[in-house]
Amino acid sequence: MPPTFGLKTTPMHVPYADIRRVWLEADEFPQVRDAWLWDHFLPLRGPKNGDVLEGWTLLTALAAQTSRLRLGLLVTNNRARHPAVLGKIASTLDVISDGRLIMGLGAGGTVQADNQHGIAGPNPGIEEYLAYGLELVPPREGLDRLRETIEILRRMWTEEEFDFHGRYYTLERNRNSPKPVQKDGPPLLIGGWGDRMLRLVAQYADQWNISGPPHTDFGMLADRIRRLDAECERIGRDPATISRSLQQIVSYDDPAETRAIVREAVGLGFDHIVLSLRSPYPERVVEWLVREIIDPFH
Repeated sequence: MPPTFGLKTTPMHVPYADIRRVWLEADEFPQVRDAWLWDHFLPLRGPKNGDVLEGWTLLTALAAQTSRLRLGLLVTNNRARHPAVLGKIASTLDVISDGRLIMGLGAGGTVQADNQHGIAGPNPGIEEYLAYGLELVPPREGLDRLRETIEILRRMWTEEEFDFHGRYYTLERNRNSPKPVQKDGPPLLIGGWGDRMLRLVAQYADQWNISGPPHTDFGMLADRIRRLDAECERIGRDPATISRSLQQIVSYDDPAETRAIVREAVGLGFDHIVLSLRSPYPERVVEWLVREIIDPFH
C-alpha cells in the first residue's frame, strides 16, 4: 500500500497569514490527509527574538477555518500544560473541528546531554524552559508524567466524573463536558525514540512519530522499528495496529532527494509521511507538494 501524507508548518519566523494560506490550500487537496504545528515558545534556530505563535491557539484558529484536514501538534509538550487543562483544550478543539483532532503527545523537555538527536549544541529546551518558568525533568520522570497524562485524558474523554491520584497529578471530581466528538476521544499519536518511550507507544498509541534524516539516520530508524515491534510482541499487541509516521523536511530545490528518503522510509515500514515545510512557503506550495512528492507514490 502507498503511504498517506500530511504536512507540517512550523510557526517560527513566519506570519500567521502565510500559515493560514498553506492550510487553506491543503484543505483543498485530499492527497494531504492531515496538517500539523509544533509546540515551542521560542525559536529553535535563527534570530532568538523572532516570532513564534503558540501552537494550540493557532491550531484552534485553523481548525475553525478548515473542513477536511485532520490536525494536531507534532507534538504537544507534556510539560507545558497541566494534563486536565490539556484535556479540556483538546476536547474543545475536537468539538470546534467536528472530530478532526489527532492528539499528538511527547514527554516535553527533559535533562539531556548536548548534541542529541541530530541537534547540534546545547539542549535548546534549557533557554525556553527558563524563559517560561518551566522545569526540565529527568527522562524517567518525563515519561512517568506522560503516562499519567494519557490516563487522565482518556478518562476525561470517556467518564462523567472521576478522581485521580497519581505520583505527579491529583484531580478531585473531574468533570469534562462537552466530550470530544470522536468516540472515546481523539486518536493518540506519541512522538519519541527512546526504549522506554517505545514501550509507552506500544501500550497506548494509535500512531507513532519520529523525525527522519538528518535528525535520525536510516540505521537508527530501522532499529527503532524493530524495538517497537519487540515491545508490541512483549505485551501481546499486533504491531500492525500502530501507524508508523515519519516527519521529513522537504527540499524545495531537490524534490527527488525527498522522494528517495520517503521511498526508503516506506521500505522500512513507515505508512504515513509528514512533509515538513521550511519557511518562507512558496506560492501554491501544496499543489507543488502533491505534484512533486505525493502523486509519484500513487
